[in-house]
Amino acid sequence: MAHRILVIEDSADIADLVALHLGDLGCEVKVASDGLGGLQLARGGGFDLIILDLMLPGLEGLEVCRRLRAEVDYTPILMLTAKSSEVDRVLGLEIGADDYLTKPFSVREMVARVKAILRRTEMLGKDVPREKPRVIAGDLAIDVARRSVRVADRAVELTAKEFDLLVQFARNPGRVYTRQHLLDLVWGRGHLGYEHTVNSHINRLRGKIEADPANPRFVLTVWGVGYKFNDDLAA
Repeated sequence: MAHRILVIEDSADIADLVALHLGDLGCEVKVASDGLGGLQLARGGGFDLIILDLMLPGLEGLEVCRRLRAEVDYTPILMLTAKSSEVDRVLGLEIGADDYLTKPFSVREMVARVKAILRRTEMLGKDVPREKPRVIAGDLAIDVARRSVRVADRAVELTAKEFDLLVQFARNPGRVYTRQHLLDLVWGRGHLGYEHTVNSHINRLRGKIEADPANPRFVLTVWGVGYKFNDDLAA
């Protein structure tokens, strides 16, 4: 079944270029030229990926991303940003975008990022046990379908990457992951990232789910190797 991708981009030339090459991959592509129109299409559902420009008329891309992440349904988001807008890129990732590309970008890199996101989403979807849509570990409860997390019955807001990391760990308690392995699993093979990216995300994740982040109960450090989820808490 063809992947459905929504491109929210006000530059007709860029939108047409992206749509052309994604069409060559067999994807069904829908295009919106402003933020409000794109948000309405996204809320209609059924998309496997949203490619979202940050500089949009009507409603800027960061606000579109923020509103989509406040809703139950989850669709991966690949941001398109200006080369100089580092603050916007960081903010977009914190709000919940899955990855970003800086303009001007190469078609080859764009296609590689899209493939990585779609592949990762498919793998996560296959990993969800049909009979166990929730993962419970001590007082940590993860609703995989709704992408929601509660600790001691307190709702915890996680970014997309933080959530994906937590699910990867919680589904495989006791399994030790290297930082590079986590980069491949959560960010996608070929991601142009660094291992300290994993450290930063895990530190932020611990700050949100741990009562004492300096002495974590859930995501544990395996010195000299990487990280694992505490198998003593496995349900």
